[in-house]
Amino acid sequence: MKNRIEEIRTARGMRQDELAKVLQVSRQTISSLENGRYNPSIQLAFKLAAFFQMSIEEIFIYEEDAQ
Repeated sequence: MKNRIEEIRTARGMRQDELAKVLQVSRQTISSLENGRYNPSIQLAFKLAAFFQMSIEEIFIYEEDAQ
């Protein structure tokens, strides 16, 4: 699953550690999310959407596996 977290975060002038503190996760979690190495829990996805005042679909891009 792809996401726009880095794009949205940097557009708002935030550092990874600042976003992590707000969401009560580690900076490494934010880094892993931004690099696509980690898919968030539904709770974290909702926290991100609420914080950015966006829908989950505006932040995360679901792509089905090509078969």
